Amino acid sequence: MAITRWDPFQEMVSLRDAMDRLFQESVIRPTTRLLTREIGPAMDIYGTDNEVMVKCALPGVRPEDVDISMTGDLLTIKGEMKVDETIKQEDYYLQERRYGAFTRSVTIPMPVVADKAEAKFEHGILTVTLPKAEEVKPRSIKVKAAASHPAQSR
Repeated sequence: MAITRWDPFQEMVSLRDAMDRLFQESVIRPTTRLLTREIGPAMDIYGTDNEVMVKCALPGVRPEDVDISMTGDLLTIKGEMKVDETIKQEDYYLQERRYGAFTRSVTIPMPVVADKAEAKFEHGILTVTLPKAEEVKPRSIKVKAAASHPAQSR
């Protein structure tokens, strides 16, 4: 095993590299960055014994503006965050909330029964319940005591 000396300058990113990366991400590819993860809603996905649960934060979105679809193992949530048209653009001091259409697709990690999926919307949180397919549900196996042999009882 060789011991190498730590060189702090080796790990530093040059100012030029940082500026190049910043320029590429903000000027050359602005739409790809905005249309992917950043504009999509935050999600939690977890499993119970019988279901896969997907919770998606959609503050300010109306339930009728959300479309959910499942193709194979890909769950897609589409919707639109609408602009408050009572406020004129020139009256904003700060505007950080994003508006417009969004799409978020995630791969569900196990087989589910999409036909029996349910969705509910409460307090800005969309909850999609996907029942697990029978073959992936946990099963209980009973342990039976074996009959004792006369040779073992000596």
